Amino acid sequence: MTQPWSPEHVVTVTLARQLVEEQFPELVPVRVQVLGEGFDNTVYQINEDYVFRFPRREIAVELLRAEGRLLPDLAGRFSLAIPEPLFYGTPSERFPWPFLGYRLVRGVAPERVRALRRIEAAQPLAEFLRAVHSFPLEKAKRCGVPETDIMERFLLDKRKPQLLANIEKAAALELLESATLHTLREYANALSPAQWTPPIYDTLVHGDLHIRNLVVDAEGNLTGVIDWGDTHIGHRALDLSIVYNYLPPEGRTVFYQHYGEVDRQTQEMARFRAVFSTLVLMLYGHDQQQEQLVAVSKQNLALALLV
Repeated sequence: MTQPWSPEHVVTVTLARQLVEEQFPELVPVRVQVLGEGFDNTVYQINEDYVFRFPRREIAVELLRAEGRLLPDLAGRFSLAIPEPLFYGTPSERFPWPFLGYRLVRGVAPERVRALRRIEAAQPLAEFLRAVHSFPLEKAKRCGVPETDIMERFLLDKRKPQLLANIEKAAALELLESATLHTLREYANALSPAQWTPPIYDTLVHGDLHIRNLVVDAEGNLTGVIDWGDTHIGHRALDLSIVYNYLPPEGRTVFYQHYGEVDRQTQEMARFRAVFSTLVLMLYGHDQQQEQLVAVSKQNLALALLV
């Protein structure tokens, strides 16, 4: 069965080396190390200091172009590190789409970080998102970022059936305990399209803020945010989902003290997105045989279900 993350093009190690050497001879000899892959991009570390991302699906191509224009304008605005585009690859006979090379943001995803370190991340995360969400919209538009949420992430008429279907997939795969499944089903069944007023899209958002796009150092301290391919002008609740599937309750209090208070609907939308995206990430981890991602997704889903 075709999954939403199924690729249309996969750049191999050999092809990545060829593309980089042909278009950026200053990097020769090119040493390639696999970093990973996501729904939209295949990612390689080049010569220890750079990261190159190659689109896997056509839907990611324009998003990558917009990211390449936006990130230089965001540089220097945050205490947390973000990718710095340095190499702008162009389509060729070998590969039909553009690709980007960045200075490496050093660290790892926080898949084994203790609760205390998560709580300590609340303030820097709040300050980071407050800065992102206050970025001038006209500047973002000039960079070509999508001016609305084309994925309709908060359209419950569309997303509630998907959530219910994913819950049953997780149940069939025996990925969750019965108590968690019961709580999850209760939560999903209680969702009503009429419970929210239509969201207003008036904020620059990262767009894909989850555990795989956070970076921590060896001690588990939050140091960076990567993968801006889903950035757009949307609703802040999309990014605030990280408050519910990464921060324990004590951290949420600290977060809003530094970010600022938000209304109840925004909190409910953020929690919904936390539940929805964490469940998708867990199913993805199972499909890709990434046991640690499945384990941390279970932990994060339990957090998101905490009121």
